[in-house]
Amino acid sequence: MPPVCDYEGSDYQTRFWEEGGRAYEDTVEAIALRRLLPPGGAFMLELGAGAGRNTNRYQDYQRVALVDYSRTQLEQARERLGEASRYLYVAADVYRLPFMAGLFDGATMIRTLHHMADPVLALSQVRRVMAPQGAFILEFANKRNLKSMLRYLLGKQDWSPYSLEPVEFAALNFDFHPKAVRGYLAGVGFTVEKQLTVSHFRVDGLKRVVPLRLLAGLDSLLQWTGGWVQVSPSVFVRSCATSVGQAAEGDALFQCPACQALIPGEGHDLQCGGCGATWGYQDGIYDFRIKD
Repeated sequence: MPPVCDYEGSDYQTRFWEEGGRAYEDTVEAIALRRLLPPGGAFMLELGAGAGRNTNRYQDYQRVALVDYSRTQLEQARERLGEASRYLYVAADVYRLPFMAGLFDGATMIRTLHHMADPVLALSQVRRVMAPQGAFILEFANKRNLKSMLRYLLGKQDWSPYSLEPVEFAALNFDFHPKAVRGYLAGVGFTVEKQLTVSHFRVDGLKRVVPLRLLAGLDSLLQWTGGWVQVSPSVFVRSCATSVGQAAEGDALFQCPACQALIPGEGHDLQCGGCGATWGYQDGIYDFRIKD
């Protein structure tokens, strides 16, 4: 399996979002999500949920499954959101999602794809657990942004922002070409419906001197240009799962990530009847991680 980026023990929510001067990014991402989310749904899959920064933005879904590889991030999310039955906290690997096929009618992956060494495998897993016609909102880091194009033109970076292959600018941190991402989505069974460009003014100097409300308002106006050209550092894409396959039936939620057998039950340790593996449940968090 590809390597996994693990935020175990990280203070990412506090350091990066709450104290890192990211109010602008958080605000414009919330605007994009409001524009792309369906009116509501039954079961939302939040991949790379972290400490639950975006989870309250899915209030129109009856239930939300927060998935992250880091258990400590999910502990922070549970502390933030509480023990309401509408939340399902699952520590798992996106390359081996522990859910039965067709379970979710909505899914988001925000600021997560950029850690995927094998984006096609990750997205194929998302499609497997999506019901036909389910809505999937994906955010990705765009390699073909204005800054990278200017740096390439001036000879200050070696890699081309125009080539389709991802660029790994740091360990397990990737930027993607918009055309390539659209190809990944189509290849695994999604139809792209809408694109928004986000964080056009992600410049520290601007964020310090221009009021947040004005900067976010300008970004909001420019987001609509994403249907024609994508030159911002962040791109949001709403896709629809194709009609192939069926929605999940029955009461089971989970599928063994080791042998793919369905596992009935909730609220306790789960044992797979297929391979005998036991998957833990502690303090409201399921642990389906396979330690290779």
